[in-house]
Amino acid sequence: MQITTTPIPDLLIVQPKVFEDARGYFYESYSKSLFEIHGIKEDFVQDNQSLSQAGVLRGLHFQNPPYAQGKLVRVIKGAILDVAVDIRKNSPTYGKHFLIELNEKNKTMLWIPAGFAHGFLTLENDTIFSYKCTNYYHKASEGCIMWNDKDLEINWNIEHPTLSEKDKMGTPFREFESHF
Repeated sequence: MQITTTPIPDLLIVQPKVFEDARGYFYESYSKSLFEIHGIKEDFVQDNQSLSQAGVLRGLHFQNPPYAQGKLVRVIKGAILDVAVDIRKNSPTYGKHFLIELNEKNKTMLWIPAGFAHGFLTLENDTIFSYKCTNYYHKASEGCIMWNDKDLEINWNIEHPTLSEKDKMGTPFREFESHF
């Protein structure tokens, strides 16, 4: 497994070593000891999975402290454009985003620590997205930043995604108050 940095501190790309042959493939998707070597010492307490069709956009979601979540995200089937926005108010990259394509072929994962808003756009039908969380879901502490906020300048490469009612009501970034 190879773990590399991104332009945003603490946000890490995880590329597993994949063993393929005529039978299929095998890879280790998580190793506590390897993550600890790279400074990720959090325990995962909940796994989540979603199925989405092409054009579905979920996000930009986060949970406020003390229920903030770190997430290890990956695609089991299909493809997504994954986006993490730094919402740590004292960070030099506050308000900056990182995007990466995660798909079933590249098997790349992204470690998103607490203090980031997260979202993704599904690029293929029947995409299965899976993620490990460092804290339990807590509805009262969840928040959502507007996915297409002009100040964030995220190029989703789509004009009219399929959105949930919650995601249609996201907070504009200028009105967002970070608790991180």
